[in-house]
Amino acid sequence: MRFVPNIASNVITDIQASDQNVQTALQQVSSGLRVSLPSDDPAASAALVQLQAQSANIDQYTTNASSALSQAQSADSVVSSVVSLLNRAITLGTEGANSTSSTANRASIATEVQGLLSNVVSLANTSFQGISLFGGTVSGQAAFTADSTSATGYKYNGNSGVNSVSVGDSLSVQANIPGNTLFDNSSASVLGALSGLATALTSGSSTDIGTATTAVTTALNYVTQQHVVYGNTINQLNAQETYLASDKVTLSSRETSLVGIDTATAAENLTQAETSNTAILSASARVLQNNLLTYLH
Repeated sequence: MRFVPNIASNVITDIQASDQNVQTALQQVSSGLRVSLPSDDPAASAALVQLQAQSANIDQYTTNASSALSQAQSADSVVSSVVSLLNRAITLGTEGANSTSSTANRASIATEVQGLLSNVVSLANTSFQGISLFGGTVSGQAAFTADSTSATGYKYNGNSGVNSVSVGDSLSVQANIPGNTLFDNSSASVLGALSGLATALTSGSSTDIGTATTAVTTALNYVTQQHVVYGNTINQLNAQETYLASDKVTLSSRETSLVGIDTATAAENLTQAETSNTAILSASARVLQNNLLTYLH
């Protein structure tokens, strides 16, 4: 028999490899992951990077959708309140147009209508997270301010811009309706109709009041039509949030199947690695001892 000079080095290498297998198995048990480093499985790691990029996009779309939904719900609530105020104005106008209504009664009604107008302007100036809901794409100032030179008594400080929010790879939603479109457009101005009704109640005839009340009804019908835009946006965003949540779960499942490992398999791998390590240590001890004795002999 002869002594093999490299046997000690070979045995140590085997022991180190066996120890590494045990550590890898322990890591899998504790983390639930089969792949912890790119070197563990380069192909799986590359695929994981792509999945994580898709997941990050979904997270951003979800954030956008959540913010847009809150904004749309706030605006929808405002428009609902405006609809209620306009209905009240129509009731008051109908009452004031009655030929039996006294001058004093009409003056009282005019005061209430003027209050309704002020309430509508206040609602039109609602902001969401510091952004004017109805200022178009202009922020940092009220959408409407008093202006005695204007026919309605107010001027619009925003613009006609519409904000679109990306909530999917190929899906964007309209997040707002500009105030000049919703409250002060040329064909059915809410502010103009209420202002006109207040004026007619103060100094007009029953016919004038009736005509002004009809203008408020026209404005109400227009606002109701525009209200549908927010309803559609809310429904679309709710549906998209559900889709994104489902897509997120799917991606998470794909990530787990790609680099994850189930508990039972990880435990079995650890048991096998520890058994193999014990056997290698035992065999190595005998090999090194026998080889050394043969060398000394």
